[in-house]
Amino acid sequence: MTDMSAITPRDKAEILAQALPYIRKFHGKTLVIKYGGNAMTDPALQADFAEDVVLLKLVGMNPVVVHGGGPQIETALNRLGKKGEFVQGMRVTDAETMEVVEWVLAGEVQQDIVGLINQAGGKAVGLTGRDGGMIRARKLKMQDADNPAHEVDVGQVGDIIGIDPSVVKALQDDAFIPVISPIGFGDNNESYNINADLVASKLATVLKAEKLVLLTNTPGVLDKSGQLLTNLSARQIDDLFADGTISGGMLPKISGALDAAKSGVNSVHIIDGRVPHAMLLEILTDQAYGTMIRSH
Repeated sequence: MTDMSAITPRDKAEILAQALPYIRKFHGKTLVIKYGGNAMTDPALQADFAEDVVLLKLVGMNPVVVHGGGPQIETALNRLGKKGEFVQGMRVTDAETMEVVEWVLAGEVQQDIVGLINQAGGKAVGLTGRDGGMIRARKLKMQDADNPAHEVDVGQVGDIIGIDPSVVKALQDDAFIPVISPIGFGDNNESYNINADLVASKLATVLKAEKLVLLTNTPGVLDKSGQLLTNLSARQIDDLFADGTISGGMLPKISGALDAAKSGVNSVHIIDGRVPHAMLLEILTDQAYGTMIRSH
């Protein structure tokens, strides 16, 4: 906890007043927040995150949380003596792994987040893609990187067919904060493990969200010399893909973010979840605490 006693009452009032135009601008608007990385595993940052979400709700915004859980899934699989296997950044998910993914994400991780938000004074409700028939999915078809004609079977990893956000809207209208696990269901009621960044991006698009906020373990999008790029247009991002500046684990994050920005989400923020209250700083102040991608 930073020591706030050194700040004079006048400075505190100034800081609060600075947030006013942002509160006014985003009042009644939906924010989809992808919660992952260190912000999710460090107890102090967890508490900060929950407080931020509750504060955004109390000043009239509609936060919707989509969470990941890679490290927690890994821990559970190790306990069972299973080795996590990845192909092109996607977890290979056989039936047994899928069971573990479901109980870790929907049972443990989601309920922890719901508890944290409720403890901070909010009213959170946990959902998976099954609730209200929200996330319909099919098996992800994945090309072999070395042989594009060949398909790699990654098991029960899902591709989103459609999102029906009516259950989320109903909860929002009733002062609840939805917390969503990235699990979809197929035509035969089978479960699919879906990339959380993808779920957050698609959900932001169908909810016509004002902002999509992705909490990560990096300061944001960096240029080739390691400097933070704070303000980018969708077109500039395309160029960064083309010249290889954006690669690796950032690829799925940014491609989802880019789709959202091109599909009507006003701005996408990729922010450093390791900074206490990074979300409030990014949304309610002039300071850039990450990379903002504008829709135009």
